[in-house]
Amino acid sequence: MTGLATLTRQCWLFAIGSTFFALATVPGFPSAAGAGAANVLCFVGSWFFTTAALMQYVLAPPGIQWWSAAIQFMGTVLFNVSTGASVWAHAVLAERRYVWAPDAAGSLAFLLSGLLAVLVVGLWSPKSVDWQASWINLMGCVAFEVSALAAFVRTTGVTVDEWLANFGTFVGALCFLVAALLVRPKGDPDKCRLA
Repeated sequence: MTGLATLTRQCWLFAIGSTFFALATVPGFPSAAGAGAANVLCFVGSWFFTTAALMQYVLAPPGIQWWSAAIQFMGTVLFNVSTGASVWAHAVLAERRYVWAPDAAGSLAFLLSGLLAVLVVGLWSPKSVDWQASWINLMGCVAFEVSALAAFVRTTGVTVDEWLANFGTFVGALCFLVAALLVRPKGDPDKCRLA
C-alpha cells in the first residue's frame, strides 16, 4: 500500500466518496429516489472514504497527525458497517437501530480526528491552505455528528429528525469535498505532501 498511497490519490478518493454522500443526501433526492438508492450511494461512497483514510494513515508522520489519521480510518470502517447495514435494514424498522450505533461512533471518530487535525495546523493561520482545509474538514465532522444525533432511531422505529440527518450528511460531504480539493497537490500527481 505504501507505494500506492499518495496525497493526490488520497484527495481524489475523499472527493469521490464525498460526492457519493452529497448526491445521496442532496435535499429532495432521498424522497424522490427512495431510501434504498440513497443508502446504496452512501455505501459506495464509504468505500472510497475508507480507501482514502487508509492512504492517509499510511502517509501520516508519527505524532498527532498519525493519531488523527488512525482515528479517522476507524471512523470510516464504522461508516462501512453502518452504510452496509442501512442498505439491508432501511425497510425493516426493527433493524434500523443497528445502523445508528456504528454511524454515531463513526461520526464521533471523525469529530475527534478533525479536532486533532486542527491542533496540527493551529488555531489561526487563515492564509494557509492546510489551515483552511483542516477547519473546513472540522465543520464537516460537526455536520456529520449533528446528522448522527438526528438519525437516532426511537423505540418506535422513527428517526428523531430525518431531514436534519440527511442535511447534516449533505453539508458534511460538501465540506469534505472542498477540503480534499483544497489540499490536492497541483502538478506532480505522485507528490506526497501532507496537510
